[in-house]
Amino acid sequence: MEAFLVSTGVVALAEIGDKTQLLAFILAAKFRKPVPIIVGILAATLANHGFAGALGSWITSLLGPEVLRWVLGISFIGMAVWTLIPDEFDDKDAKIARFGVFGTTLVAFFMAEMGDKTQIATVALAAQYHSFFSVVAGTTLGMMIANVPAVLLGDRIAHRMPVKVVHRIAAAIFAILGVATLAGAGQRFGF
Repeated sequence: MEAFLVSTGVVALAEIGDKTQLLAFILAAKFRKPVPIIVGILAATLANHGFAGALGSWITSLLGPEVLRWVLGISFIGMAVWTLIPDEFDDKDAKIARFGVFGTTLVAFFMAEMGDKTQIATVALAAQYHSFFSVVAGTTLGMMIANVPAVLLGDRIAHRMPVKVVHRIAAAIFAILGVATLAGAGQRFGF
């Protein structure tokens, strides 16, 4: 349950102001059809985070516990720093409208999420918790928590969100996870 809750919270916070959330705002403004956009986001996130979770699980089979602890600890601290760097949205991420609303959302979200901090966080969380399904379900729910309101409410909430504060909270959580991992937290549980 911890893997699910931590994954949900960290990704929901990290996603605020992220380029994929900006993409959700743009797609909502462009198409004004929330249901296919939301379903496209869900499908893209499940595919992308499923791959990332599988990669994280595979990494745990390659590295010994001590090396994995250091890699994960440093990765979480790196994620903390990365979270504080504002994302920039590339217009090319939204220019594939020939696939219809669902298809455009699916392709644009999947591509925008490649190498994104929430995808990397999914890899690290899956490796940390050894719980593929809980982590992927949690990171996917976190993405939906951050992006569904962006699609439904669009500009009404975009300017009211304290993005810097939310990023600082997410960075603090990543930093705590990193320090705790480096300090050996979870070793008694077999992480």
